[in-house]
Amino acid sequence: MAPSPRRRWNSPCALPGAETPQAAGAGGAESATGVSPKPAIQMPMLPPQCLLLVLGLGLGPGFVYGSRGTTIEQPANGTSLSIMGLMPLNETVAKGNIGRGVLPAVQLAIDQIRNISLLHPYFLDLKLYDTACDNAQGLKAFYDAIKYGPNHLMVFGGVCPSVTSIIAESLKGWNLVQLSFAATTPVLADKKKYPYFFRTVPSDNAVNPAIVKFLKHFKWKRVGTLTQDIQRFSEVRNDLTGELEDSAIQIADTESFSNDPCSSVKKLKGNDVRIIIGQFDEHMAAKVFCCAFDEDMYGSKYQWIIPGWYQALWWQQANTSTCSTKNLLTAMEGYIGVDFEPLSTKQIKTISGRTPQQYEKEYNEKRAGVEPSKFHGYAYDGIWVIAKTLHRALEYLYSSKQRQRIQDFNYTDHKLGKIFLDAMNETNFFGVTGQVVFRNGERMGTIKFTQFQDGKEVKVGEYNAVADSLELINDTIRFQGVEPPKDQTFIREERRQIYLPLYSILSTLTIIGMIMASTFLFFNIKNRNQKLIKMSSPYMNNLIILGGMLSYASIFLFGLDGSFVSANTFETLCTVRTWILTVGYTTAFGAMFAKTWRVHAIFKNVKMKKKIIKDQKLLVIVGGMLLIDLCILICWQIVDPLKRTVEEYNLEPDPAGRDIAIRPFLEHCENTHMTIWLGIVYAYKGLLMLFGCFLAWETRNVSIPALNDSKYIGMSVYNVGIMCIIGAAVSFLTRDQPNVQFCIVALVIIFCSTITLCLVFVPKLITLRTNPDAATQNRRFQFTHNQKKEDSKTSTSVTSVNQASTSRLEGLQSENHRLRMKITELDKDLEEVTMQLQDTPEKTTYIKQNHYQDLNDILSIRNFTDNKDGEKAVLKNHHDQKASSQWNTIESSKTSKDPIEDINSPEHIQRRLSLQLPILHHAYLPSIGGVDASCASPCVSPSASPRHRHVQPSFQVMVSGL
Repeated sequence: MAPSPRRRWNSPCALPGAETPQAAGAGGAESATGVSPKPAIQMPMLPPQCLLLVLGLGLGPGFVYGSRGTTIEQPANGTSLSIMGLMPLNETVAKGNIGRGVLPAVQLAIDQIRNISLLHPYFLDLKLYDTACDNAQGLKAFYDAIKYGPNHLMVFGGVCPSVTSIIAESLKGWNLVQLSFAATTPVLADKKKYPYFFRTVPSDNAVNPAIVKFLKHFKWKRVGTLTQDIQRFSEVRNDLTGELEDSAIQIADTESFSNDPCSSVKKLKGNDVRIIIGQFDEHMAAKVFCCAFDEDMYGSKYQWIIPGWYQALWWQQANTSTCSTKNLLTAMEGYIGVDFEPLSTKQIKTISGRTPQQYEKEYNEKRAGVEPSKFHGYAYDGIWVIAKTLHRALEYLYSSKQRQRIQDFNYTDHKLGKIFLDAMNETNFFGVTGQVVFRNGERMGTIKFTQFQDGKEVKVGEYNAVADSLELINDTIRFQGVEPPKDQTFIREERRQIYLPLYSILSTLTIIGMIMASTFLFFNIKNRNQKLIKMSSPYMNNLIILGGMLSYASIFLFGLDGSFVSANTFETLCTVRTWILTVGYTTAFGAMFAKTWRVHAIFKNVKMKKKIIKDQKLLVIVGGMLLIDLCILICWQIVDPLKRTVEEYNLEPDPAGRDIAIRPFLEHCENTHMTIWLGIVYAYKGLLMLFGCFLAWETRNVSIPALNDSKYIGMSVYNVGIMCIIGAAVSFLTRDQPNVQFCIVALVIIFCSTITLCLVFVPKLITLRTNPDAATQNRRFQFTHNQKKEDSKTSTSVTSVNQASTSRLEGLQSENHRLRMKITELDKDLEEVTMQLQDTPEKTTYIKQNHYQDLNDILSIRNFTDNKDGEKAVLKNHHDQKASSQWNTIESSKTSKDPIEDINSPEHIQRRLSLQLPILHHAYLPSIGGVDASCASPCVSPSASPRHRHVQPSFQVMVSGL
C-alpha cells in the first residue's frame, strides 16, 4: 500500500516554515544532524502549551509537527489510534540521543504494521512529547498530552528513571497502560505501585538470574560484591543478594564505596574473595581496577563481573591519575561484562517476517546519520507489542459483540483500560530482541556475557530468561590460568599420614621380631625339662616372650591413622595400643625382675635359712604389677578417656603450583589431662625399672648363669632406659612429623624388645648347645691371700642390710678368720700324721698319745665352724652322728684288748684311716670351698676329693655364705 499524502496541521502552535510537510521534513533533517534550531523560529511567540515541542528537533523525514506534539506520518484514510510517546528528544539532554536513535526503528515498525494491515481499518498514530529527562517538564508534557491532545490509548516511552516512575505511578488513575523500551531501573518492577507499567527492555535486576546461572556453571559458591553508593546499583545489589541466597551461594563480603574504592577492594582481598561482582559506572570502574592492580587482585586467581552497558572504549575516557593506562588494562584483562542483548543473534524470522539481522540492516539505512541507540530493537518490538495488544483488544470487543468502539476510549473508561492491560500481559512472540513475553510486567529477555580480551570486549555467551538456560560460545571465554579461578583460596585438607613404604618396612621388621620371639618361645617350651632351662624358670621366660610380642604388636597399631581406618576406629585404637604397650612392658620386665628378686632373696639371706620360692609366687608378683597397670588404665579410661583430636597447621602453597592451598592436619590421641596420666604411667614404669636395676646390682656376684640373669637384665635396663628417654624426647619434638615420630617409636620398641629377648635367651641357647652342665655348676674356690678382702666386701654388704649388727658381725667374722687359719694348720699336721702312719707303724703309740687331743680339737673346731655356717647345719649333724659312732667303736675295742697291740695292728690303722679322714675332710673343707655342700656321703674316694683335683678359685660363693 502506497503511503497517502501527509496531513496539514492548522493550529496556534504551527511553526513558521512548517506549513507544508516539505518544510517540516527539512527542519527535521537539519536537526537530526545536530544543527541548532533555525533562527527564523520565534520561541517567545509560541503559546505555553506548545513549549513541549522544543522547536527545531530533527526527527527526519516522515515526522510532522502537530498541534499538541510531534507526529509520525500517517495514511490519509482510516481511523487513527493515538499513542502517547514520552521520551527525551533534545540533543542538549544527556539521554536525548536515546530518543532520537530509536525513532527510525519506530517508523520501521509502524510502516510494517500498516503494510500487513494488522489493525485495519485502524492505524497507529504516535504522538511524541519531549520529557527532556526532567521531572517537571516530563510531568507537564504528560498532562498537556492528556489535556490538549487526543485520547491516547496507551503510553509508549519512558527513558529516564525519575520521570518514568512519576508518570507510571499515576497511570492507574488514567486507565493508561505504559510500555517502556529503555527504563531499566528496578524500582519500576514493583507491581503494587506500578500495576500498569510494562517494558520491553529487561530491568537491571534481570541480569541477576543470569549472573547466578553463570556462577553455577563454573561452580563458584562463594562471591563478594562491590557496589557504588547510588540507588540504582544498591537496588541491583539487594536483589542479587536474594538470588544468591536462594541459590545457596555464599556472599563472603559486601562492600560499598562513594568515591574511593581502594579500602573496599583491600577488604575484599582480606576476606579472600576471588569472584567479585561489581555494580558501578564506568568512571568508578577505572578507579576500581586501579585499586585492584595495586592490591594484586587480578590475573588467574580472580574474576571480576561488572555491568556490560558501559560506553565503547570507556577506559580511554576515564580520567584517573591513580595508575597508568597499561596498568589499568592489565587489571581489566579478563573481566566479564553482563548486559541485555540489544538484538537476537538467532537466524529466525520475527513477527515482522524479517530476521534480526535483516531488521538491523534496514534500521541502519533508515537512521540516515542519526546516532544509533542500543535500545532501538526494544523500541521496534515495543511498537509491535502495542499493535498486538490493540489487535487482541479489537478481537475481544468483536467477539464479545460489544457495541463499544476502541476509538471511543477515554481516560475514565476503566473497562477498556483493563482490556488493554490483560491483552498486554498475554504478549508472546519472537521479536528482533528475542522472545517477547512478560512476567508481572517484566520482560523475560536475553542477557549477554562479554569478556575483555586484548583491549576489546568479546561476546562469550548469552542467557535466555524464558528458558532459564545459559549458552556459552565454544572456545571464546578465556581465563588467564589453565582453569577457571577458584571462588576462594581453595583449602585442601591434607592428612599428615604414615607413608605406606615406611609402614611396610617397619611392619616387616616387627614381623621378623615376632618370629624371633616365637622361636624363643618354642625353644623354651621344648627344653623346659632341661636343667638349664628349668633352673631359669621357664614360666617366667614365657612371660618375658609374651610381653615382647605384645610390645611388637603395638607397632602395627601405632602406624594406623585416618588414612587406613575411620575416625571412630582410630579413637578405639588410641586406647587399645596404649593398653597393649603398657601391659607388654610390665609383663616382660616384671617377669625378669621377679626372677632377679628370687635370686636376691636366696643369696642375700643373711641368716642362711633355707628358702623355697616357687614360680607360683613369681607369677603372683607379676600379676600384682599387672593389677597396678590395670587399675591405672581403667581409671584413665573411665575418668578421662583418650579421644581423637585433629591439629591443623598453617596453610602451605601447593607444590604443583595450582591455585589451591594445603592445610595439613594431624590426628592425635589426647585427653584433657594427658600430662597427668602420662606422668603417673611414667612414674610407675620408672620405679619398676629402678627396682630392677637395684636387684640386678645386688645379685651381680651370683655366679650361677642358669639362675642369675642380673648381668643381662642390667644391660637390658640400661639399653631400654636410654632408648626410652631418647625416644620419648625425640617423639615429643617431632610431634608434627608423624613419619619421623612413628619411625622413632617403632625402632625404639623393636630395639628394646629384641635386645631384651636376645640377652635373656641367646646365652641360654648357646650354652645349651655347647656345654649344658657348666651353667648349672657352682664354681669352687680356694681360700687365698685375698680372702680377707672379699670378707671385707661381704661385711660391707651385710652392714648395708642391717646396720644394727655391724659390730657383732665384724667380731664373728674375725673369729671365723682365725679359726679357718687354725684349721689350715691342723690340716697340714693331719696330713703329716697320715703319712707317718702309712710309713712307720711303730710310731702309733706316739701319735695316739700326742695327737689324740689334737684330733678332738679339730672336731671341736669343726663343730664351732659349722655352728657359724648355718647353711650346712644339717650336713654337720649327719657327719657328727657317723663320726661319733665310729669313734665309740674304736674306744670299745681298745678297752677289750691290749691298747698297744690293738692300735698297732694293721687292721685298726686301716680302719682309722678309712673312717676318720673322710669325716674330717667333709666336716671342715666345705667352709673353704673344698667339697660341694650338696654332697652328703662321707665315703668318697680320694680321687674324688677336692684336694686331689685342681679347682679354680671362686670366692663369690664363700662371700655369699658369709
